[in-house]
Amino acid sequence: MPLIPETRLFGLKNKLYKIAGATIGRGVRICSSVQIRGIGELSIGDHTWVGHNSHIISACNIVIGKNVDIAPNVFFTTGSHQINMSGERIAGKGIQEAINIGDGSWIAAGAIILPGTSIGNKCIVAAGAVVKGSFPDNSLIGGVPAKLIKQLI
Repeated sequence: MPLIPETRLFGLKNKLYKIAGATIGRGVRICSSVQIRGIGELSIGDHTWVGHNSHIISACNIVIGKNVDIAPNVFFTTGSHQINMSGERIAGKGIQEAINIGDGSWIAAGAIILPGTSIGNKCIVAAGAVVKGSFPDNSLIGGVPAKLIKQLI
């Protein structure tokens, strides 16, 4: 049994994240096994759910809107490396780009949200998708790499 119940004490956890500098909206539910790390600013809108074992790694800003559902094992990262085929290492210069998730979106289990991603309002990201880029409101997004599958309305 975990020391902190995984789906309890949401208010206390939210207060701790606020003390650490995050902006956490009303009614946010962050499961206890979620890992939030990094120096970037984090903002999570009202009534958003962050599922078990999700990771939010921020080298720069991450904005997650209101009423967003983030399923278990979702991974957000704002940092990566450029590819350098001619240098000593293939992982070249480090880069940081913000992530923005629109209101009412659903990120399904195991999705990976990469630096520079902007997902519009009321989008669905399929399970296991590896997402980079900008997607308009009401998009169904899926695949590796992720692409627009269809507009939902």
